[in-house]
Amino acid sequence: MTINAYQAARSRAETPRAAELRLMREITGEMMAAHEAGLKGALLMPALYRNREMWSVFITDCGTRGNKLPDELRAKIISLGLWVDRFTSDVVAGREPILALIDVNRSIMEGLTGQERAVAA
Repeated sequence: MTINAYQAARSRAETPRAAELRLMREITGEMMAAHEAGLKGALLMPALYRNREMWSVFITDCGTRGNKLPDELRAKIISLGLWVDRFTSDVVAGREPILALIDVNRSIMEGLTGQERAVAA
């Protein structure tokens, strides 16, 4: 089976929450690897760019008409995404450590994991 066939099969079987969780795990893993390698400032950009891009998509999705999440949750995700964007600039400038961004993603992943467990039960 080719990788394209595998990806197509996974996308048909994967729930949106599972896809979000998988993406967050991948990106958070990249940020953790960069931190563990001792990278600082601009050397963190590849991992930080992907994280910022992911959060930008979350912000856009939560601001879209027809999004079925509760308004309060959408507002919190947008607020958190805006914080991620600003804080990322501080990490790149060397004013803040990357660990806070990793912690935020881990917290969100815990919530998504709990949702996946509840759906499966």
